[in-house]
Amino acid sequence: MSGLPKLSRFNENVLSKYQIYNSVFTTLPFDSISNTGVLLPLFHELCKKGFEEGKNPTEIINSFFTKYLENPTEKEKTDMLFHFIQYIERQVVLFDAIEDAAFSEVNNMDGIGTLRNSKEISIIRNKKEELKAYLEEFKVRIVLTAHPTQFYPGSVLGIITDLDKAIQNDDLILIKRLLAQLGKTPFYKKEKPSPFDEAVSLIWYLEHVFYHSVPKIYNYIQNNVYDGNPIDNEIIDLGFWPGGDRDGNPFVTTEITLNVAERLRQTILRNYYRDVRKLKRRFTFDGVQEIFGRIEKRLYKHVVRSYTKVNFSQKILLEELATARKIIETKHQSLFLEELDDFINKVRIFGFHFATLDIRQDSRVHHKAFTQIVKDLQAIGDTTFPENFEHLSEAEQIKILAVVKGNIDPKILTDDISVKTIESMYALKEIQKRNGERGANRYIISNNQTALNVMQTFAMLNLCGFENELPVDVIPLFETVEDLRNAEDVMRTLYSNRSYRYHLEKRKNKQTIMLGFSDGTKDGGYLMANWGIFKAKEALTKVSREFDIEVIFFDGRGGPPARGGGKTHQFYASLGPTIEDKEIQLTIQGQTISSNFGTQTSSQYNLEQLVSSGIKNEVFTKDQLNDKHRELIEDMASTSYQTYVDFKNHPQFLPYLEQMSTLKYYAKTNIGSRPSKRASSDTLDFSALRAIPFVGSWSQLKQNVPGFFGVGTALKKYEDAGRFDEIVDFYNASDFFKTLLENSMMSLTKSFFGLTAYMAEDPVFGDFWKLIYKEYKTTKRLLLKLTGHKELMENFPIGKASIEIREQIVLPLLTIQQFALKQIQDLQKIDGNQEKIETYEKMVMRSLFGNINASRNSA
Repeated sequence: MSGLPKLSRFNENVLSKYQIYNSVFTTLPFDSISNTGVLLPLFHELCKKGFEEGKNPTEIINSFFTKYLENPTEKEKTDMLFHFIQYIERQVVLFDAIEDAAFSEVNNMDGIGTLRNSKEISIIRNKKEELKAYLEEFKVRIVLTAHPTQFYPGSVLGIITDLDKAIQNDDLILIKRLLAQLGKTPFYKKEKPSPFDEAVSLIWYLEHVFYHSVPKIYNYIQNNVYDGNPIDNEIIDLGFWPGGDRDGNPFVTTEITLNVAERLRQTILRNYYRDVRKLKRRFTFDGVQEIFGRIEKRLYKHVVRSYTKVNFSQKILLEELATARKIIETKHQSLFLEELDDFINKVRIFGFHFATLDIRQDSRVHHKAFTQIVKDLQAIGDTTFPENFEHLSEAEQIKILAVVKGNIDPKILTDDISVKTIESMYALKEIQKRNGERGANRYIISNNQTALNVMQTFAMLNLCGFENELPVDVIPLFETVEDLRNAEDVMRTLYSNRSYRYHLEKRKNKQTIMLGFSDGTKDGGYLMANWGIFKAKEALTKVSREFDIEVIFFDGRGGPPARGGGKTHQFYASLGPTIEDKEIQLTIQGQTISSNFGTQTSSQYNLEQLVSSGIKNEVFTKDQLNDKHRELIEDMASTSYQTYVDFKNHPQFLPYLEQMSTLKYYAKTNIGSRPSKRASSDTLDFSALRAIPFVGSWSQLKQNVPGFFGVGTALKKYEDAGRFDEIVDFYNASDFFKTLLENSMMSLTKSFFGLTAYMAEDPVFGDFWKLIYKEYKTTKRLLLKLTGHKELMENFPIGKASIEIREQIVLPLLTIQQFALKQIQDLQKIDGNQEKIETYEKMVMRSLFGNINASRNSA
């Protein structure tokens, strides 16, 4: 099987199986309209032909009703469309499960980018010692975030897992029953989830996937690179945002933060408890049995009886296990030692915290909270801050903030935001006490613009009784193009401050800095955001090295290329020596979690790819941009930026998104606990708009603007000047530039302008639609010219094939969504249609789910 070309393996194991099981699925009776499954393929064919003939969604749907239903009532029509939505959502799940089941058949688990491959290359090139030295320090941190683009509730995730196994075993009877179960299981939530609900649904992945795949990688490295010796480095760390991410989410309370941390602790200890009970059956020898009996009792108290008194820790557990290991080695011929080592590694990696809970808040909220704290302290006669503090210069304020210490009582604070901010900092202390320091030791400041933003947070943390040393990393997040440019100056100011520098010494001279791809792209367009982040990383690496500080970059990535996603491991493998890369840290969100890390196999493969990307960049090759390349990309980014900014400033930009896209419906769906915009005003303000609904709305329109707009114009400038060959040379010489453009091609591949071609005739938005379409055509034409390909993603046939099938599955869904949007627009012109409008709005919202799940990375 593995001897077949990759595309043949995909067609055999994914496409053929999907066709077989889908035909079984469409014959199952789920609903009152018994022939939905029969009519859906006919409707699908009509959509396909209709768009080829230049028809619009309304014409396609009307012709379907005329052709296949006899004088249907309005209710029969809408019922039929809702049933189609229901079926298509489940077809997406079926395809997901089949693709997951075939993962190891289609992908070479020992091929390029895997650890086995990296190890073999290191031996061939005589670089094993370099590899060992590198892995003693290198880390990958995957941070799971609760962004609202994952629509599968826990019940559906369970079915997907069972379906995956049944497909692997070709168990047709069980598959049929699971498909029937799928047909009757609701996909959407009747109520918005709380941040705690979101945390519980992501902990499912920690427990069922990462708990198994992460130690497997660690064990492989330990046995094959370090010859069985322990490594003083976890190599893979897990981070967690639900319950700690307060930015723009008024529903995250201190109580929820503490409850999520406790749930993480309970979950990891429950997994240890299960493992210890299995190990007890193996270690029945003298001297060892007693140790495992003791450990089991302690874990039982903490897990089954939710014992919360802190008298048990990772350190105590590891000491007990080390004692047991020594006895097994010296007295029992190392019998079953491998099983014990596997468990010891799990305890080393996951501690009592499972994943580090990050706290995050916006700098503007901090500023407001901090200003009030100063006033409240002054009001009770506290002399921490002088009377004229708010009138001092930024430099003078920083001087005072650097040395602030205290143990502030939240009860003296008069403002709700101040109370919540200080309480969240006290929560860090509480979590560290129970889950260990790694339980929660990072505070992220989003929308960070100045050194003052960092120092206000630093001072507030120091007002929470952390004694002499602050066991928390203060992490600024730079997002907009302007903030990225200023980042170097901000960090220079911080590094030059004696107190902050002392704090970093106590944190092993490491400074984590977060960079936001999502908001960067939203603000400056695709090329400028990526190049701006690249340059910021170079500048921040330089200034950090100047102060003998190791900078760690934490990338705020979403799923789609427009939010920093796409082929991330290729991106990391392409960074040169001018960018610090001892650690790779990135956010994983929405259906990128389920698509890249949804099963143990795919999780292991994608984690190995990330670990190997660091190895490739550091140990094997270095991709370095020369001056000529820099000149080219700088110029292209500037051209692209200007094109994007002009587009964003177009008077029709926001009205088009509001009236012609699904933007406002994101807020109405019960998919995430967070509002879709940071401000609560009724008017749409671009700066308050979150990147997820922004990028997602373009994706639902199948226009994917943030992933390509401006790229075509930048390329055309060189074509017009007769200098296109310079860009071709650059593309062939630089992995960074190549990955950047290949990810943009993915955005283009997922675009389909035929869906909205009817908008070209719209009296208000016609010209604006044509403007977008023109840039799409220019970008597509020039990227094909640049790569020498006839089709987009020609060199990634599997990715292309997967996208094509997914786009085919949801074509009827997209058609229904556009039809419903058009109906709403028409009905709003006449009074008295509220009930009908509400029905079509529900249709738009219900169609969001399947479309996004099918994209697997939101765009």
